[in-house]
Amino acid sequence: MGSNSTFMRVDEVAEELSVSKSYAYKLIRKLNKELSTMGYMTVAGRINRNFFLKKVCYAEKHEKEGK
Repeated sequence: MGSNSTFMRVDEVAEELSVSKSYAYKLIRKLNKELSTMGYMTVAGRINRNFFLKKVCYAEKHEKEGK
């Protein structure tokens, strides 16, 4: 699928943050729980790319780079 997909998978999260897949799964679960409490539907093992980037303070960086 690649970086233009709306959702990031665990491999992408782990690579983006330079962490293990197990930690990436924990982070995705935490972020999905937050989204769920906000009333959004979530998919296990995937996280909305925009929400992820916003939460890890990368949104501005990626917008400037055109990603």
